Amino acid sequence: MPHDLQATLRQHFGHKAFRPGQEQVMQALLEGRSALALFPTSAGKSLCYQLPALLMEGVTLVISPLIALMKDQVEALCAKDIRAARLDSSLKQEEVQQVFDDLRSGAIKLLYIAPERLMSESFIERLKRLKIAMMAVDEAHCISEWGHNFRPEYLRLSHVARELGIHPVLALTATATPSVAADIRKAFDIAERDHVQTSFFRPNLHYRITPCPGNKRKELLTKLLLKRKVPSIVYVTLQQTAEEVATYLQKNGVNALAYHAGLPDEHRHAAQDGFMTGETDVIVATIAFGMGIDKADIRAVYHYNLPKTLENYMQETGRAGRDGKPSVCEMLACQDDRIVLENFTYGDTPTPQALRLLTDHLLRQGEEFDLSLYEISGSTDIRPLVIETVLTHLELEGLLRPLGTFYSSYQYAFNQPEARILAGHKPERQAFLRRLFSCGKRGSKWTTVNPDEAATQIEESRERILKALSWLEEAGDIQLKPSGARQKYRLAGDRAERDPEQAAQRMQKLFAEREGRDIQRLNQILELASERGCLTRWLLRYFGEELEQDCGTCTGCQDREQGKDITEPRSIPFSAIPEITTEDVSAIRRLLDDRHAALRTPRQLARFLCGISSPATSRARLTRLDTFGLLEHVPFADVLAQAETMR
Repeated sequence: MPHDLQATLRQHFGHKAFRPGQEQVMQALLEGRSALALFPTSAGKSLCYQLPALLMEGVTLVISPLIALMKDQVEALCAKDIRAARLDSSLKQEEVQQVFDDLRSGAIKLLYIAPERLMSESFIERLKRLKIAMMAVDEAHCISEWGHNFRPEYLRLSHVARELGIHPVLALTATATPSVAADIRKAFDIAERDHVQTSFFRPNLHYRITPCPGNKRKELLTKLLLKRKVPSIVYVTLQQTAEEVATYLQKNGVNALAYHAGLPDEHRHAAQDGFMTGETDVIVATIAFGMGIDKADIRAVYHYNLPKTLENYMQETGRAGRDGKPSVCEMLACQDDRIVLENFTYGDTPTPQALRLLTDHLLRQGEEFDLSLYEISGSTDIRPLVIETVLTHLELEGLLRPLGTFYSSYQYAFNQPEARILAGHKPERQAFLRRLFSCGKRGSKWTTVNPDEAATQIEESRERILKALSWLEEAGDIQLKPSGARQKYRLAGDRAERDPEQAAQRMQKLFAEREGRDIQRLNQILELASERGCLTRWLLRYFGEELEQDCGTCTGCQDREQGKDITEPRSIPFSAIPEITTEDVSAIRRLLDDRHAALRTPRQLARFLCGISSPATSRARLTRLDTFGLLEHVPFADVLAQAETMR
């Protein structure tokens, strides 16, 4: 029986017509085919899975990267009487329990989760008991190593979909170049005919490039904000800059607040809520702000600092003017930012020594082993994301086989007396539960149990113990908290091929290539900032789209209309590179006198001085020191050379 998409659109979402591309994507999904929806920001990607979810049997899994996005989407759906829920770390235990109850009863049509949740074996067990209609993967460009925001956990989503037999899959993104789109299609077996792409051209967005010396930007930004007096986002690179700029604006009559990942949750939520309701006019934010922000009347997006990539720039400027009204996207272009961005790129590349330590640890294990990303990150001082990338590549090379993620221990607390819980079961089940409850270490409220140890102690399988704990939690008899996430692996391939030294060399080459691509992306930002032709046409060409004629509204088009010379690239100011002063050297010596273990190598010290945190410095709480980021505006190579002379 054919589905009446138009009737469902009117009844549940109150729209009279589909936007371009939406109906084509929905038809593919309803016919059982996976699809890629490559639509610009605000083009209605979410509807492409929300509407079909109502017409398909079972629950639709939505993979979403940010809690803010999940929260907004779920609230909007519930307001339309569409049964949606989310599972994230911000929920209280009773709220999580209600979601599990609703899933079991079939009361939920859309479930929003973060990709990391699919690494939980107990959650996978729950999914196996559900009828899953389809999976929607938001920000799907994260699956591609050629993309600007690769995340290894995304690379595994296709494996999970195959393991659970989930089909179809809808991949959604607003920022994918042609090569990234090809990676997405390959991962999820999406045919080219089901790659639906609409124009990225949004004529209401007026792109501006305003060259500005670094020491004049606060003043210029203040004038622009006071002149336009419209809801605005100001994007900066560093958390410290967000605080400084917001404070400067407040002192000069602009109703502004800072937003970044380092703020307490309540401050971030208050800033976001104030901006959404109109109580706050301007948000000064790092890239932590924006994903899932569904505010239609943002009239201006300013880039106080250079964006990291063109993909970031397109995504961030795309948050302006979602209501279709004219909006300004202005970049205060200054080459001073290049050093900070380059430092992050150079400084985060793992050293050959660290990679050898990591690959030696991974490839000299027994045939089966498990590891904690937290522990190995601390011992190698390599970020968990980098370790996950190495693990993923060793898996793709056939040297490691992932066996899933598990927790080394669980804590549970009874929601009602133990005797009452047992009374509801048959004698055989009661005996099993008594033995299970006798395991572990009991506290005043919580009992800690290690599933492996419990399995040995009561001579039952680990799987049965986990299923029992999961079932008791779903039934509301206990509260359950996992801890100590560990990933299990099996060595694979020929032993002769598992040479840690050679693997480390391959990984070093991989990260060197990635470093080169990141520097190239930064150069492309400077190319855009220097462009004297139509900025909109230049941007669209990067994403594989040709504009028939110039936009007529950007800086380049306006300069041409005003008869300005557009034959030479636009000059972007660049201040003199700060020198490392004797005062800086004295401060570094005082830092070294404290003999911090996290700063024992020249590269660790250089990262710290450039304001680049690492697992070791974060755990030692060294990022709170005044010397953190002391030389953030000095090229990383110069800082490293200085660090090597002092070690």
